[in-house]
Amino acid sequence: QVQLVESGGGLVQPGGSLRLSCAAFGIISSINVMGWYRQAPGRERELVADITSGGTTSYADSVKGRFTISRDNAKKTVYLQMNSLKPEDTAVYYCKADRVGTGLRYVYDTWGQGTQVTVSS
Repeated sequence: QVQLVESGGGLVQPGGSLRLSCAAFGIISSINVMGWYRQAPGRERELVADITSGGTTSYADSVKGRFTISRDNAKKTVYLQMNSLKPEDTAVYYCKADRVGTGLRYVYDTWGQGTQVTVSS
């Protein structure tokens, strides 16, 4: 069984920063793409940023220049550094692993439980 556990959410003022972490647990031999998604009330879940195992990144236009995704493959952890936060960044942030190798099989589309980020004065 593979689990993703997020941490680092909270309440921050506009213009502030937060760093989210997502660690993978289980018998894991490989993880290809890891990503951060978010879902605000009344809106669909959207991709914020993702990163391949080789370090190639992509970002939603709304966060380019403000958010940075990174990963530590040895620790099986992905991070999201969020700077210059805006009220419209308020959402539940979810971590996702597209394909996890467990040595016996691949596990697809594993999600974390989500962490709340609230940007408000």
